[in-house]
Amino acid sequence: MALTILEKVGIVFILVVAVQLVRRLLQLFYDHVVAPALRMNVDFTKFKGTWAVVTGATDGLGKAYAEAMARRGLDVVLISRTKAKLDSVAADIEAQFKVRTKVVVADFTAGDEIYDTIEKELTGLDVSVLINNVGMSYPHPEYFLGLPDGSKVFQSILRCNIHSVTNMSLLVMPRMVERKRGVIVNVSSATALFPSPLLTVYGATKSFVDKLSEDLQAEYGRQGLTVQCILPGVVATNMSKVRRATWMAPSPDQFVESALKRVGILQKTPGYYPHSLLVWSIQLMQSISPSLCLYAIMQTMLNVRDRARRRYTTS
Repeated sequence: MALTILEKVGIVFILVVAVQLVRRLLQLFYDHVVAPALRMNVDFTKFKGTWAVVTGATDGLGKAYAEAMARRGLDVVLISRTKAKLDSVAADIEAQFKVRTKVVVADFTAGDEIYDTIEKELTGLDVSVLINNVGMSYPHPEYFLGLPDGSKVFQSILRCNIHSVTNMSLLVMPRMVERKRGVIVNVSSATALFPSPLLTVYGATKSFVDKLSEDLQAEYGRQGLTVQCILPGVVATNMSKVRRATWMAPSPDQFVESALKRVGILQKTPGYYPHSLLVWSIQLMQSISPSLCLYAIMQTMLNVRDRARRRYTTS
């Protein structure tokens, strides 16, 4: 029996989707399994004895990155705003990994004068790795005009998420270029890759981090630098307010060890295989029906917003 035109179109559509699905799954398998197994990623142990600078280093991903660098033999500069936490993390790292540490107190939501202090503290150090991890989000998902003291919150987010990445890169990159070696890992967010209503300013700042990383790699990749942008989904950290690690929300240590295997292989990546699948699934939905994708994201964010507001009401 002859197929109708509509049936033929449907078959073609299904075949196209199937081909794209297989192609993408094979690419994910190569990026996350084959290439790391072949050790095509950056070997951070070759920087042993030099310094790694980690911002937002006392909790979550920042602490995990600091420990991962120390585990590979790098000395670590820990930068965050709370001296007591910095000293505690530094002491633990020195005791466990037998490397040097240096702590720098800086509040990245403050003005740009903090970078004068950071620059002085980094003077004379052979910095091979910069982890631009520090970041700030909303207290909970909310409409652009709905946050109390929204202007103040947004200014802090802009300083913490945009100024920090730009200014820290300006501080360490000249010596990296001079020595023709160095790795910069900029922590963005999966929200930069698809619509992020109710996290509008946060998502926009993370898009900036993605774009900056892409173009810095284009400018300085031939001069010995590797610039990577990490765009994770939910990780079990204080900022995400997820306390228990799961397959889709890994612990900071799990995520960082996964992400480091992709440095030098992928210029931009969610860094963790399940997050890559999640991002690809959302982007596939967006390519098929942008309006349906936006509706699903919006409803999800509204549900999270409503739960957060109920917690505030009952607390």
